[in-house]
Amino acid sequence: MLEKCCGPLGDSLLGAAGKEGTCMAQVKEVLSSLGDSKYHDTFAYIYAADEPAIKEQTQRYEQAVRDFAGLFGDSREVELFSAPGRTEIGGNHTDHQHGRVVAAGVNLDVIAVASRNHDGVIRIQSKGYPMDTIDLSCLEVQDKEKNKAASLIRGVAARFEQLGYRIGGFDAYTTSNVLKGSGLSSSAAFEVLVGTMLSHLFNDGEVDAVKIAQIGQYAENVYFGKPCGLMDQTASSVGGFVAIDFADPQNPVVEKIDFDFTQSGCALCIVDTGGNHADLTGDYASVPQEMKEVARICSKEVLRDVPEKDFMDKLPEIRRQAGDRAVLRAIHFFRENERAARLAQALREHDFAEFKRLITQSGESSFMYLQNVYTTKNVREQGLSLALALAQEQLGESGACRVHGGGFAGTIQAFVPVIKLRAFKSEMERVFGANTCHVLSIRPVGGIKVTQDQ
Repeated sequence: MLEKCCGPLGDSLLGAAGKEGTCMAQVKEVLSSLGDSKYHDTFAYIYAADEPAIKEQTQRYEQAVRDFAGLFGDSREVELFSAPGRTEIGGNHTDHQHGRVVAAGVNLDVIAVASRNHDGVIRIQSKGYPMDTIDLSCLEVQDKEKNKAASLIRGVAARFEQLGYRIGGFDAYTTSNVLKGSGLSSSAAFEVLVGTMLSHLFNDGEVDAVKIAQIGQYAENVYFGKPCGLMDQTASSVGGFVAIDFADPQNPVVEKIDFDFTQSGCALCIVDTGGNHADLTGDYASVPQEMKEVARICSKEVLRDVPEKDFMDKLPEIRRQAGDRAVLRAIHFFRENERAARLAQALREHDFAEFKRLITQSGESSFMYLQNVYTTKNVREQGLSLALALAQEQLGESGACRVHGGGFAGTIQAFVPVIKLRAFKSEMERVFGANTCHVLSIRPVGGIKVTQDQ
């Protein structure tokens, strides 16, 4: 799927990376190539980057290679890898009801410098964290690793082995600029990165992107202990705009949509309102719980299996048993599930005006029906509501905004015309503080082995 959609440069990046051993070089050779701008066009493509951003990425990769050498030695043959964070575009809280979503990889990522070893051990040093060391002779779930990165590494390796793929030891240094707590899913990016390294280091790069995403989800569910869906990992692994239909969660239908965001005239902004995520577990859990309660009353397990007519016919009974908020959240699901399909179609048809209109509708539905823009536990804190109000005032009909991710606190997403970007960022940071408005773009590729131009 990736090879179909990436275009000539993307094909060369991914195709060249597909042969084991291709593009491996010693530390000093990689540093020399980076210093000689041999990765210039690669970085321009991956990160939709201008000259200053290309220089910044070059320096970032150079430092990662030097840090790897300081840990593991400068005589090693190394390879470079990258996996992006993701943003949800449409389908707010539809995936857990087997619905449709549209998501995208962004130009913030986790990168790695990696080299095979002969120890049967995976060692990953992530910047700012203790080194994780995983002995591949022991791949069972370790309770002491729950909620830690080590569990994700062990889980990905275990699932590779269970599925019949080759695994082996390697040493890696990673560094990330994926914003934590922003809904960009740094954990999914890390899982995809580990899967991408195992695919290229030991399986000729032949493990496809969707399979790597499913392996990452398995690691997070079984080893890390978080019952997440598959959207985050799929968007990170596939990259670009991705439409996903979870009607059969074990075999999701994934389509990468050929849309060049750089031609849209807009920037993607993620605004961090600084909300407190503490004690919101009940708020998050209530959404799938109430939707599933409505489905149960309609004799189904999830809302995707409930015909909307049956839902409407049973409305008085559903109100009595589940309450009005559950009814409204179910209405959101039915509308948002169809809207996600129309969002995907707007991208296929390169109709960005329709895309923005649907984004606005998605945001309004989340606010009015899903009711995940603020928690009723602390009505004094409504940063998301305020950010949306300010964004609407700034953008009018020229842009679009919506809640980002699970909601209740955290971030909003806005598509901002480039001509309004400076004023938009200034106003958001005047209210929410410096460096709270993050200007991003959509990254055209997902988890990859990063190579020079071919």
